[in-house]
Amino acid sequence: MDVSTIIILVVLAALAMWAVAIYNQLVALKNRYKNAFAQIEVQLKRRYDLIPNLIETAKGYMEHERGTLEAVTKARDAAASMLADAAKGGGGGGGGGGGGGETLPQLTAWPHRKASYRARLGNSVSR
Repeated sequence: MDVSTIIILVVLAALAMWAVAIYNQLVALKNRYKNAFAQIEVQLKRRYDLIPNLIETAKGYMEHERGTLEAVTKARDAAASMLADAAKGGGGGGGGGGGGGETLPQLTAWPHRKASYRARLGNSVSR
């Protein structure tokens, strides 16, 4: 074998190794691509599986808010009736008359709670 044949064989072997390396890199990139999309699918499935828990949490929050609102309303009604009874039975010592206790619940306004509005929106999703 002469030198030119050896050089050609070495160049062909180098080209073959280069082609194999490129192919291996392409296979590795394809596997990374598939793995990345599989991870995305896993995360989407986890989020989808957590939606019922989120809805139950929102329902629990709404029930807590309902109970708190009812308790506050009862306490305010009791306080207003106590004020009205004190004003009626006090004989004018209060100076405000009996009408002040009756208008108290009408003058106060409930604050707008954005969290409860969001919870109602979450509740409509579960229907």
